[in-house]
Amino acid sequence: MNKEILKLAIPNILANLSVPIVSLVDVSLMGHLSSEAFILAIGFGVMIFNFIYWGFGFLRMGVTGITAQNEGKKDIDETFRVLFRGLIVAITGALLLFIFKPYLLELALYLIDSSPNVNEEITTYFNVRIFAAPATIGLYAFIGWFMGKQNAVIPMIITIAVNIINAGLSYYLVSHYNMGTTGVAIGTVIAQYTGLVLAIVFFITHYLKQITHSSFNGVFQYKAIRDFLLVNSDIFIRTLCLIFTLSFFKIYSGKEGLLIGAANILLLEFIGIAAYGIDGFAFAAESISGKYFGANDKFMLKKAIKYCFYWGFALGFSYALVFLFLGEHLLYLLSSQAEVVEIAKEYLWWLVLFPILSVIPFVWDGVFIGITASKAMRNTMLFATFIVFLPTYYILHPYLNNNALWAALILFIVARGLAQSVIAKKVIYKKAIKKPR
Repeated sequence: MNKEILKLAIPNILANLSVPIVSLVDVSLMGHLSSEAFILAIGFGVMIFNFIYWGFGFLRMGVTGITAQNEGKKDIDETFRVLFRGLIVAITGALLLFIFKPYLLELALYLIDSSPNVNEEITTYFNVRIFAAPATIGLYAFIGWFMGKQNAVIPMIITIAVNIINAGLSYYLVSHYNMGTTGVAIGTVIAQYTGLVLAIVFFITHYLKQITHSSFNGVFQYKAIRDFLLVNSDIFIRTLCLIFTLSFFKIYSGKEGLLIGAANILLLEFIGIAAYGIDGFAFAAESISGKYFGANDKFMLKKAIKYCFYWGFALGFSYALVFLFLGEHLLYLLSSQAEVVEIAKEYLWWLVLFPILSVIPFVWDGVFIGITASKAMRNTMLFATFIVFLPTYYILHPYLNNNALWAALILFIVARGLAQSVIAKKVIYKKAIKKPR
């Protein structure tokens, strides 16, 4: 079991860790420019696209879970139909983004409500990066499908390639051509289309020969499309809650002032590193739990979940130790602005808690996605967002100021994990047919 989990998790961890590295490079490039406004601008710009693109993250998760279950059932034709449906949704979504582009930017700037200098940089970044929409959303469908097929190596190669190209181009365009936020955005657009081309090439070379004529039959079958959309709509709501929480954190960080806002942006980079690393075991849980759930093997399903938690906690505690002993030194790598770094150091201790506590909701998310228990995952996220996160912030903020944001974020993580743990037995194990080995 350990071998099976690590075979899926290690490529995902390596791939995932390349994602925050790009963000680290972007923030570091802005952090060494003349004003903290550049840090806020790139933080807000990335936040806007996280809100937009993560909203389509349901594609990756939904496609993974449904594909993995059909892989467990040995229904190869249906696995291809899932991919085709995902790509249709991706194309439709990209077209809608282009149509509503001006209104999205206007709404984002209104909600952020920052200074004119920051807004100008955000607008520049947005107007370039939006052109990556078809590639970015299409990659969600392909990567989710590869994961559902129990292949973590191809997503690893694609993700690492995309992020190396992204970081390299951003660095080159900002450092050598002084292109600022425009250079960062151009690097992202080129990298995303490179990833889409790689995904298509891997699909053709590894899977095209498995397609039969019947693989296309039923792509537009009403029940299958309805089930696909129902699962993905729940994941969509769940993802919107997560994006809302992180966006709220960034926006209200900015309302604490430019220096505190910039400090929180730096600290969130460490959150990203921990989250993407631990997510490697969540991705493994998606694939492996979906496979055993589809095969109706309750014994192996329970064993897989238990071992995913073991490995997740091992990595979570490792992150906590790094943040505890090296966090202060890492901050100086991100910014040369002493005032921002000094403020960030005051809140560094919150980061020690995050990687340990986040293991529980992250791994449960993977399991819930794998068995397509999307409704339960949606409900626990709604609870954590609106019953815990928001009330915590508004109650504590008059007394704790910026610490209230961090307390709300940590309690949000705890609430998700506890709620999922409480309902896990009902929504997971009772659905599977016991088949011990």
